[in-house]
Amino acid sequence: MTELKDTVHLNTDILVAGGGAAGMAAAKAASEQGATVILVEKSPVLGGILNRCTHPGFGLGYYDEEITGQEYAERYREELGSEDLTVLPDTTVIAVNEDRTALLVSEGRITEVSFRVLIAASGSYEVPIESVAPEGTRPAGIMTAGCAQGLINENHLEIGSRIIVLGSGNVGQIMAGQLADAGKEIIAIIEKNDAPGGLSRNVREYIKGRNLPLILNSTITKIHGTNRITGVTVKNLLTGEESILSCDTLITALGLIPDRALLDNICTDGTYPDWVILTGNCDRIYDFADAVTASGEQAGLTASLKCRSNK
Repeated sequence: MTELKDTVHLNTDILVAGGGAAGMAAAKAASEQGATVILVEKSPVLGGILNRCTHPGFGLGYYDEEITGQEYAERYREELGSEDLTVLPDTTVIAVNEDRTALLVSEGRITEVSFRVLIAASGSYEVPIESVAPEGTRPAGIMTAGCAQGLINENHLEIGSRIIVLGSGNVGQIMAGQLADAGKEIIAIIEKNDAPGGLSRNVREYIKGRNLPLILNSTITKIHGTNRITGVTVKNLLTGEESILSCDTLITALGLIPDRALLDNICTDGTYPDWVILTGNCDRIYDFADAVTASGEQAGLTASLKCRSNK
């Protein structure tokens, strides 16, 4: 892999925006087909959300063994290191234009890239607390599950000790289980539906296996606290009954939405030009990193075919 510095203008067959599982796989597959590829990642290290995941459950489909997300990312980075492609870490794609150019920014420097095919592998963003519109303040101690993962697993910081998790999907369950293993008190996992979400194996391992308190058919209607959260009001959606639970941390795990903001400038009536390929969680939300990798590989193959057919 080559890291470029002080470049003003670049030309490439394929520009890959996002260096998570999908972006790495797309870049690798396209490069193997002989296409020139530039892979752009806003973080210093490729891997995306995988770098935050210290729990197992990854790699069964791709490596035929169960490993952590961090191990999955490390292995794939090593494979990518043998490919003839250009990697731009610490770099953000700030604009994509109809003339098939993109503007990148890194350390205050702007680079223009001309390309033939764009692979959008920008992942997803988390649904914020505002989606449930609770009353009250927004003090410290409220964060998304992804933010909590980053603070704990990447930056090794403490986030609190008495924790409520809103949302019982895969991410919510995993975070609650990890925090319980770290000695934190899980006050409750609150779920609006009548059953926990996520994969059944996660329910068995994290909720039932650790006997975590689960409150169903409920949501949070009010946040309490001034400088830091001190509790929440929980409402039963069936009976209307409300109760207050004390906590010092609220983690929201309300779901993921494909992040396509980068493409707003070239989207017309909900469609994208034929030189744009969506992959991974930017295309749709996947449960498994292996499936995201497969999506990226297919995107890379498709992009390389487009390049060859247009020569």
